[in-house]
Amino acid sequence: MNNTPVLLKPLQRISLKKINASALLFIAAVLAMFLANSPWSSFYTDFLSRPVVLQIGSFNMFSHNGHSMSVISFVNDALMSVFFLVVGLEIKQEILVGELSSFRKAFLPIIAAIGGMIIPVLFFLLFCHTAPESIGAAIPMATDIAFALAVLALLGNRVPISLKVFLTALAVVDDIGGILIIALFYSGSISYVPLLLSLAILLGMFALGRLGLNSNLFYYVAGFFVWLLFLESGIHPTIAGVLVAFAIPAQPVYQMGEYVNKMEQFRETLPSAQIRRTKQSTILTHNQVKTLKKIEDMTNKTISPLQNMAEDLHPWVNYFILPFFAFVNAGVALGEININSLMGIPMGIFAGLFIGKTVGIFSFSYLLIKLTAVKFPPGMNMKNLFAVSMLGGIGFTVSLFIANLSYAGLPDVGMELLNEAKLGVFTGSLVSGIGGYFLLKKVLKPVG
Repeated sequence: MNNTPVLLKPLQRISLKKINASALLFIAAVLAMFLANSPWSSFYTDFLSRPVVLQIGSFNMFSHNGHSMSVISFVNDALMSVFFLVVGLEIKQEILVGELSSFRKAFLPIIAAIGGMIIPVLFFLLFCHTAPESIGAAIPMATDIAFALAVLALLGNRVPISLKVFLTALAVVDDIGGILIIALFYSGSISYVPLLLSLAILLGMFALGRLGLNSNLFYYVAGFFVWLLFLESGIHPTIAGVLVAFAIPAQPVYQMGEYVNKMEQFRETLPSAQIRRTKQSTILTHNQVKTLKKIEDMTNKTISPLQNMAEDLHPWVNYFILPFFAFVNAGVALGEININSLMGIPMGIFAGLFIGKTVGIFSFSYLLIKLTAVKFPPGMNMKNLFAVSMLGGIGFTVSLFIANLSYAGLPDVGMELLNEAKLGVFTGSLVSGIGGYFLLKKVLKPVG
């Protein structure tokens, strides 16, 4: 019997799906690192720069400023927009019915996440306080929920559900912070005509959703046009994914109680005695076919577009988009790293993730509990809070994404700095994961 509280179900669904895909993400990252440091490195870099073309007449759907996107820009600007669409759908669910749905439940993870974003930036700036290195100050702000929950999963049922919920809610708030950082600091000069057109489409999506439009296809097509317009507007196109998510309705056409009652009525029109069967076929009456079509339509309309699209997109994101993202972004060329540069960006990101995240999450949570009436949820205490705070330093996916936004476009030194940033992300995330795992193993009580 499943005794998971109803309000924890969205977090549980997110956790389980992402944990299952984390191994594939790790393998893709290791493969990229291998290729980048192998005799085949030139083939790897050539692949990343190949143009992506989807031509309709004279219009290439994946072009920007008149040039076709390369593989790496297609992944980071197009495919990652789908990732951020799913992130937006998850955030919306958590705000509506999950751990961010009330101030009382959300206060602790929000404050913890704020500490986990501010303190890592300060640690980074200790090592990289001048431009262009300082542009990447936001890199150690992120928590990769897939890997963090995968580490928790290694400890099985010794981990209290409150720790999983806290870490997931914290990562969701982290995602919100990352989205705001990308929107404010990693967008170019703004072109207002496409921006206003995209906002008009978003308003239309929201209005039609309120009127009961339940077509997933409509929201996919409208979302794609919003993405195209954001690409031309100068605002980073991944932000389009988040805004589209918030315009998608969470309200189904039919409520579950209404659906169940209607199914009882439909049962009377589907008596098995009227069905004609042979070895080769089953023939239904005209009324039975009509009834089954009504059931199919009503079933689809009992699931909101928000949940329906999240379920449809999760496998694509977890088993294709994120591994592909890791493969094209994780290729650190170790031969290009020199000893002198290690104390710059790599150490800044490492310190931000491993020390800054741990100190920030733990200290802000500790002060909140000591200075206010906020209490630990059942199963949480200071010891396991410190250990799970360390797991918050597993940055990886979003950290790599922000690193690419920070350095890839810089003239002359961009790729060198990006290479250093990748090394910092890997080492910081790896040490945070290993340290958090062994610390949790020590402080959590054995079951049974």
